[in-house]
Amino acid sequence: MSLAAHSSCVYQRAAAAAVVILLVLVMAGCHAPGRLEAAMRARPEQFSHILEGAQRMRVQVLVSSVNDRRGGPPTLRRFGFRVDEEYFYPASAIKLCAAIAALESIADLEAGHMTGGLADAPLRIAPLFEGDAWQILEPSNLAGGRITVAHEVRKLALVSDNPAFNRLFDLCGYDDLHDRMRRAGLASVVINHRLSDPRPIADQRTTAQVTIFGQGATIDIPARQSRRSYTNHSPGLAIGDGYLLRDEFIPVPMDFTRRNGISLTDLQDMLIMLVRPDIPLGKPGFALREDHRAMLVEAMTQTPRESENPLYDPGQYPDEYAKFLLPGLLRAGPADRWRITNKIGRAYGFSVENACVHDLHTGDTIFITAVMYTNADGVLNDDKYEYAQTADPFMADLAHLVVTEFSGSGGTSVVR
Repeated sequence: MSLAAHSSCVYQRAAAAAVVILLVLVMAGCHAPGRLEAAMRARPEQFSHILEGAQRMRVQVLVSSVNDRRGGPPTLRRFGFRVDEEYFYPASAIKLCAAIAALESIADLEAGHMTGGLADAPLRIAPLFEGDAWQILEPSNLAGGRITVAHEVRKLALVSDNPAFNRLFDLCGYDDLHDRMRRAGLASVVINHRLSDPRPIADQRTTAQVTIFGQGATIDIPARQSRRSYTNHSPGLAIGDGYLLRDEFIPVPMDFTRRNGISLTDLQDMLIMLVRPDIPLGKPGFALREDHRAMLVEAMTQTPRESENPLYDPGQYPDEYAKFLLPGLLRAGPADRWRITNKIGRAYGFSVENACVHDLHTGDTIFITAVMYTNADGVLNDDKYEYAQTADPFMADLAHLVVTEFSGSGGTSVVR
């Protein structure tokens, strides 16, 4: 063989190997660097100021387009912008962990006590400290007015109810909640505190006794005190120039080392494992019973006005209340075209959307997980955040960009 022929053969083998490697990376869900940023740069009127201030606003975006192949398992094409570059506060988006863990716990209790229907069984939460109150009644539950796991899950999913999360946190317990997330493959999850709970709880790792009144079985879950300690390890845990603490200004950044946290990748993977457990991610996934999984997904998909129990006033809870992407999707098609299964979060200047968008017209499914921090004055806890001015338009613009540039047609996701 001549030197030229030999060189040509080597080149062809190398090129073929490169193609194989590229295909493996795509099939494994690796990020395609630059593709999402390029799409944003092509729309400067919407995204130029976002790109210029991306580091300051801690912008992170992960888009995963589902390829439902015939004759094989579905795969993902993943596109990222600044994914997991620094810490972000997940706010209410972290509540999905408690909903999933609570439903897994209920299934385990049913198996252990040879009973059923515990998701709809009344439960009672004991006082956590001296002077605390019993939690027994739930007026919003039109089926009996009692606290149940299923009803709290629905409240959490529909309007991001804080007491619902706190009750499910007590049901699971600090250790079990973290254990279940880690068994699923979500190692970055840190849940160190309840959300918007006015009670003076000395140690957030302490959880109350919970009693479940099942049919033929009354189950007592004892009060628990954890000795574990979980912390965040992402860059950028010191946030802002200062913060308010009981109306006093503290002139140092707020430390989020021991606040709740999760990586952007794990946040989206959690949603994928819930909504599309058939998509292989290389993680164990959840041990959810199918009826429990379907109930949670339904609640995350409904708008508040579609709920029959609990009932919500559409004037107070419009369709976009807990669906930040909806206004942008409506630019691309009417409301009946889209099915959004999601969990949002908003606090400390952070806006978080974790959504699965299904296009009912084409059959396409695409996951969009995005974060933005808007806090122009640098002060946390002053309730002066540019949510409406900056974060909401960004989420809408992002939704429109993704479904017009990253979705395919006919159930096969093809990047155009």
